[in-house]
Amino acid sequence: MQKQFGEYVKKQQETKNKEIVSLITKQYNGETKSWDSGIIENLGVSALEQGLIVKLKDNNDTVIWDATVHNNGMCTQMITHMSQDMASRYPNFEGGYEEKSYLLENNSENIGSVAIGYYGPFYFTENDILFINTLNNMLVGVGIGSLIIALFLGTLMAKRISNPITRAIKAAEQISEGNFSDRVQCSSSTTEIHKLINTINNLAKTLQNQDMLRKRLTSDVAHELRTPLTTLQSHMEAMIDGVWEPERERLVSCHEEILRINRLVGDLEKLARFERENLLLNKTEFDIKELASKILNNFEADLKNNNIEASISGEPSIVIADSDKISQVIINLVSNALKYTPFGGHISIMIYADGQWDKIIVKDTGYGISEEDLPYIFERFYRADKSRNRITGGSGIGLAIVKAIVDAHNGKIHVTSKVGIGTEVTVELPTNFL
Repeated sequence: MQKQFGEYVKKQQETKNKEIVSLITKQYNGETKSWDSGIIENLGVSALEQGLIVKLKDNNDTVIWDATVHNNGMCTQMITHMSQDMASRYPNFEGGYEEKSYLLENNSENIGSVAIGYYGPFYFTENDILFINTLNNMLVGVGIGSLIIALFLGTLMAKRISNPITRAIKAAEQISEGNFSDRVQCSSSTTEIHKLINTINNLAKTLQNQDMLRKRLTSDVAHELRTPLTTLQSHMEAMIDGVWEPERERLVSCHEEILRINRLVGDLEKLARFERENLLLNKTEFDIKELASKILNNFEADLKNNNIEASISGEPSIVIADSDKISQVIINLVSNALKYTPFGGHISIMIYADGQWDKIIVKDTGYGISEEDLPYIFERFYRADKSRNRITGGSGIGLAIVKAIVDAHNGKIHVTSKVGIGTEVTVELPTNFL
């Protein structure tokens, strides 16, 4: 600031010099070729009071006015005072007497010259020093105030940023320890932190659901195996102890339980094969509607026995996919619809394409699925039918197989359902799946 103000004072000094030169030039009378000595003296005295030493000469180098002649003591004292004053305020300041000369012209005629002496390169008056000090104090005050405000706002912002992160860290630690019920309740206006909180909460929710499904899976597998094994054990023990004779009917019953276990193991093997990332697809070009019609005909006897009407609608739709695996998808969906549709109900299959996707919609008028069960129906062994009725309940992995096949085809599957009204399953396959 002092440096800039010094430059400002230099420019002001030059402006004063030019003003004096202009005023002196006006005191020349071109007609008489003479100077107005009285006014020039007044101008010289006035300039001396401002710290300027003026010396005027005409074009013949004759001195018209010289401040040092008028009052040499005052000139010397003034320059000495300025030098001491600047040295006391700025010990390292290098300054001294300077003088600038200006040529005087009247109608392009040289009429003389003016030499203006002053303390340079610049001099700060009392008012200048007061102005600089006041300005510096204001800047210091603004700086301190800004620092206090910055510290306050910085602390506030740091807390607003760090508190959610700290909370998210604690939640992550809880998750790593197996406690999936903890949630980050605080919020943040920072987009990245908001996403982090949502991600942590979603992770905890997903792991909690997976943990619940894992425990349920263990229970379900045990339940699925316990029933046939218990039946086999009781039958075998009764025949070994001689309570029962090894009659054909009892052996057939044991054989059926063995087949049930085999079907369960086969379904698990099939699901594991479909869920492999390197699942090989035998892609061919075929008509989905024609394939669905053949599959629906295979269920004709079951539909008739349960007095269930079935229909298929839509235009022929050619896709490139694995026909055997898509057949498995349709079979599983129709089988599920048949199991959960009551006597006298209706099942419909709709086939249509919208340019990018070929859609298979299987809709029934069955019991429906509750909202709490819908998110988990594609999990293995999950069944909305908690009773596990042997008539309606299968192994519980049919829809898991369906989803694995659809995912392998880069497709999508959606389920909408209302309890007591029915269920609609939509399978979307990419039209140009290669």
